[in-house]
Amino acid sequence: MRFICLVATCLLGNLLFAQETTNFSSAEATLVQLSQGFLKDSIAENRIKAATTFKEELKTTLASDNSFNHPFYDLETVSILYPTDSTFRIFTWQLYVDKNDYRYGGIVQMNNEKNDLFVLQDESTAIATYDLEYDVLGANDWYGAIYFNLKEYDSKEGKKYLLFGFDGFEFFNKRKVVEALYFDESGQPQFGAPAFAKTAEGYEASTKNRLYIEYSAEVAARLNYDPNLEMVILDNMVSMKSPYKGVGNVNIPDGSYEGYQLNNGVWEYVEKVFHQVSARPPAPRRVFNDKAPKDIFGKAGKKRDKSVPMRN
Repeated sequence: MRFICLVATCLLGNLLFAQETTNFSSAEATLVQLSQGFLKDSIAENRIKAATTFKEELKTTLASDNSFNHPFYDLETVSILYPTDSTFRIFTWQLYVDKNDYRYGGIVQMNNEKNDLFVLQDESTAIATYDLEYDVLGANDWYGAIYFNLKEYDSKEGKKYLLFGFDGFEFFNKRKVVEALYFDESGQPQFGAPAFAKTAEGYEASTKNRLYIEYSAEVAARLNYDPNLEMVILDNMVSMKSPYKGVGNVNIPDGSYEGYQLNNGVWEYVEKVFHQVSARPPAPRRVFNDKAPKDIFGKAGKKRDKSVPMRN
């Protein structure tokens, strides 16, 4: 009789576990459908509605017990990042409204008994550019971005996390940002900490809470952590006139890199990461065509000097 009861208990437990797994799978399928709606629907109003519903559905799903253990592998349109100790995870996503209106959503889920959730409110349009590098922001006034990398590090105040994000910003100009995330004494997430110090010779000493680069939508720009160099690497930008009427100047990389290297819990400025100097800029064959040369904006350019070899 005792054996029969034990078997019945095991079967019931397996059934409940299967039911719980099925519920999360069903919820994820709904989230996937909604995410496709705010990503691909051709009507802006429908995209906005889908994004609003998605946020509420995700919040409800994450509020369920044991939701932290569900990986949401099928939710490919949403970035989900974990630190190595899995003390939390952060979901971020992008909503395209029109060519100059990109909005972001996010939720931080803690891996604790309370299953604390922090819904991030994108207030980037209210943050002045000259304040961006110095503001400390919370969940309710977050600078919206879709995060593509997370790097944890130890500071004198405790564990902090560098978050690297992309902001669609405007049609002709894009942004990348990196900021330090930490949790205050009450457990609230704080975005921005005095993590980036510039004390190099020739520069006025300064400490920033956040770094960003703004660059032409026509080019690729780098702002990320390089595990081989153990540094934050960012393109050095130069301003040039856009080929498009009414746009004014845009920023493009000049081929050199700045960096920040961790030292005693602070990321210290490195003026020049690479010291090799080429007589001419590289021109990969896969980008430029001998018969129809183009500049970095895709416009017709001058034919190259064939006496200068091209790198593959």
